[in-house]
Amino acid sequence: MTNRQSRIFAVASTALAALLFLILTVDSHRQFPELTHSQNITPEVTHGKDVWHKYNCINCHTLFGEGAYYAPDLTKITDHRSDPYLQAYMRDPGRFYDEEKHRRLMPRQDLSEKEITDLIEFLKWVANVDNQGWPPRPILVTGGFVTPVTAGTAQGDEPQGVTPVDADDDPRAKGQNLFRTVTPSCNACHSTQPGADMAGPSLAGVLTRAEATVNSAEYQGSATTAEEYLRESILEPNAHLVPGAMYSAGGTSFMPVYEDSLSAEQVDQLVDYLATLK
Repeated sequence: MTNRQSRIFAVASTALAALLFLILTVDSHRQFPELTHSQNITPEVTHGKDVWHKYNCINCHTLFGEGAYYAPDLTKITDHRSDPYLQAYMRDPGRFYDEEKHRRLMPRQDLSEKEITDLIEFLKWVANVDNQGWPPRPILVTGGFVTPVTAGTAQGDEPQGVTPVDADDDPRAKGQNLFRTVTPSCNACHSTQPGADMAGPSLAGVLTRAEATVNSAEYQGSATTAEEYLRESILEPNAHLVPGAMYSAGGTSFMPVYEDSLSAEQVDQLVDYLATLK
């Protein structure tokens, strides 16, 4: 290739690359309103964004992969945490975590109720942006689900207090799958490891606790068996609030209501699986 040919090739390649970049840029801007649901950017969302910046949330948290990595990515946080939970958490983070035990360093910012409400509205808008699958997985707690025991798997590999679910045991296996795939996923808040109380209580031994709850004088729901109590907790989480627990505030449970998102059959499958956590 001669010098002249090299120059022509370089100029043509640069021009083609610049043209391609320009086309992609224009196309991206064309799609931004639809991808970001810009029609949903209300004054509350805008104020919530200002609150996010005012309190330097990005110094610890991440949105769309941008920010610090000292704390969880919050891009999809409103898909996995209820409004009552987020409100109570922002009011007093220390109520939810023992700093010495969990090493949580979330400071109490003393946000106003208006700031909390609008910040949640901003995070809801963020969660609905079409971000091409980021983050790649939801926030999960330790021991979020149990791997089914199959041939060749040693007994005892499963967490303490958990009855293995055979992959061929259909209702329970389907319930186990629902535990990690329903929206919001159960394992975004609940662990199956004993003592791993995080956004929700550990479900290790939940059947035994359910039996004790139903038979206690403090129980306020309408269930008469442990299985009915598990079903009630899924469909009517406010029917019974555990006294003194950190999983409710103002008479409202932080547990999402799945009544409209799960069929009766799916609820039965989920209860069948939870009943294995003895």
